[in-house]
Amino acid sequence: MKWNLRMVAAQRDVWKASELQRMLADAGLVISAGKMSHLWSGRPLTVRLDDLDIICEVLECTPADLLIPEKPAARQPTTAAETERQVVGGTPVTHQRRPGRSGPPL
Repeated sequence: MKWNLRMVAAQRDVWKASELQRMLADAGLVISAGKMSHLWSGRPLTVRLDDLDIICEVLECTPADLLIPEKPAARQPTTAAETERQVVGGTPVTHQRRPGRSGPPL
């Protein structure tokens, strides 16, 4: 995910971290200088959901405006059947079971 706070703030004519920090404090969210620096720099370590609500309220935006996917993540198998399937050289390969047997594939 890419943190897009500076761009969203700039679109609302907020150009300085200290200005946004004051606006957030006025809305009841007091942020330390260190945490504000992380939020403003684009790589916050954590963002509490309650804080995100206030940030969105102050900037009149949604979390989707602030959190931009950088690239789709590789999806992990979610079922046993998906786990059994493998892709070899672009061709899906499934394991065969012996007739009349249950249990894991051979």
